[in-house]
Amino acid sequence: MPAKKILIVDDSATDRQFYVDALSRAGYDVVTAQNGEEGVYKSRIEQPDLVLMDIVMPGMDGYKATRTIVRDEATKHIPVIICTSRNQETDRLWGMRQGARDFLMKPIREKELVAKVAAATQPASKVA
Repeated sequence: MPAKKILIVDDSATDRQFYVDALSRAGYDVVTAQNGEEGVYKSRIEQPDLVLMDIVMPGMDGYKATRTIVRDEATKHIPVIICTSRNQETDRLWGMRQGARDFLMKPIREKELVAKVAAATQPASKVA
C-alpha cells in the first residue's frame, strides 16, 4: 500500500519542518504550502489524503482555506485538521464549522500529531 500523502499548510518554516520530520519518520509522504492560497492550490494538484492547516497566516487565513477545500468538488473528500496556537473554544468551534475534521493545539507533541493523522487517514470502519 502506498504511503499516505499529507499536505502541511503553515507560514512558519519551523512548524512546517517539525511536521515534515515527524510525519516522514512515521512513513508519510509530506507536501508543504506556506499560506492559504498555496494550500488550496496544492490540495487540488496533489490530492493529499489529509491537510494540516494553520489558522493565522498572511493573505487567506486557515479558516477560509479550510472552507474552500471542503466545499470544492475536487477536494471536498480531503479531511482537514486545524493546527493552531489559538486556544479559545470559539476558535475550535469556528474551525469545525468551516469543515475541519479535528483540531490540534500548538505546541503539538509528535506522538499526538502522528496519532491524529493516523486516525484521520484510516478508512471508516464498517459496523455490522
